[in-house]
Amino acid sequence: MRALLWVVGVVAGVLILLGLLLEAVRWLVVIGVIALAAVIIFAIVKTRRVVSHHSASRR
Repeated sequence: MRALLWVVGVVAGVLILLGLLLEAVRWLVVIGVIALAAVIIFAIVKTRRVVSHHSASRR
């Protein structure tokens, strides 16, 4: 009986840790996607500034 309680406790602990890990992974993915979008937007804005500055200096 005692061994069964240990097994159930260990399985419950593993399931709780797995749930927390999956939740953390989901949030890390969300944060990563937001950061990637920010980098892409920043690159587009910076590229447009360089192109418009370059074309304005040629006139």
